[in-house]
Amino acid sequence: MRRVGGGRVGKGRKGSVRVDKGLVHTLTVSSRLLPTLTVLSLTFLPGAPLQGQQSHLVIISGISGGPEYAERFRGWSTQLIDAAEHRLSIPAANIVYLSEDPPKGVPYATAASTKPEIERTLGDLAGKAAADDVVLVVLIGHGSTQGSEARFNIPGPDLTARDYARLLDRFPSQRVALVNAASASGEFVAALSKNNRAIVTATRSGGEKNETVFGGYFAQAFASDGADTDKDGKVSLLEAFEFARREVARFYESEHRLQTEHALIDDNGDGQGSREPDLASGDGALAKRFVLIGGSAGRRVASSDSILAPLYADVRKLEEQVATLRAKKDTMKPDVYDDQLEKLLVRLAETNQEIRQREKKP
Repeated sequence: MRRVGGGRVGKGRKGSVRVDKGLVHTLTVSSRLLPTLTVLSLTFLPGAPLQGQQSHLVIISGISGGPEYAERFRGWSTQLIDAAEHRLSIPAANIVYLSEDPPKGVPYATAASTKPEIERTLGDLAGKAAADDVVLVVLIGHGSTQGSEARFNIPGPDLTARDYARLLDRFPSQRVALVNAASASGEFVAALSKNNRAIVTATRSGGEKNETVFGGYFAQAFASDGADTDKDGKVSLLEAFEFARREVARFYESEHRLQTEHALIDDNGDGQGSREPDLASGDGALAKRFVLIGGSAGRRVASSDSILAPLYADVRKLEEQVATLRAKKDTMKPDVYDDQLEKLLVRLAETNQEIRQREKKP
């Protein structure tokens, strides 16, 4: 019998583990029950919010190039903000909207989408976001490439893909996703790809330079019920990507037009985007667990906390190991798979229990 925080971990019949005092009700890891994921009885299962975890949404709407596009980009942005605030219960204080021309009364807009404002916004967020927070950055507008360098077009000097990579590097432990819904956005994948980071682009290369509609359907995924394919009441980044990808294809088909945008997603750090994610061998595992979480009154934890920050990092590593192991399930012997999964889940429970105990201290 081993202790986990204030409870105990013990083995009963073969293939089962019990953790007392509310950490886990009953965790069964038999081959028969694993497909139905009985491990949902974990108080903290991979991808579930920790105490005090919050979500942050940053929408950056770039140069429109005309009234029609300005209205379209504004509509997509406000639809996503409405969904985040009213459907997902994300606090307004955790939502930032930078637009092309906020002085003209753009709803929700807090500042202009210039290079200094973008750098200030992401810098401030990196300073206040807790170690385990979720951060989603969405770029809506037009993009371009100069040589091999991809850019997102904003008022004044543009920010390049490498600039955004530098800014996102300021979130070392947070779960981060950047969605570039602009034209010519495909090159952002290679520049921003990194472990524990998801990148979504509206196009597969910098050569797809026509206007895109991906951003509108991406916003719609959070504003409606159609994207929640697993019916768990939440829309993951993977579900939003799949929904938008399907609707984009349907749009071009209904318009009898050649499809000029093909979205990509990368979340395994290999710098290679996928059009059709495969959780078993490629992209999609992190995006499946990336969920915007509603408001929390939990205690905030600074990412600089010398004890908690490493614990949060350990949770992330264990989550990735669990996801990787589950992806390999069909290639492993059932007993080996069950044994390895049980060990990882117990370690995850132990670490999360340690985090809970630490967060309760003044």
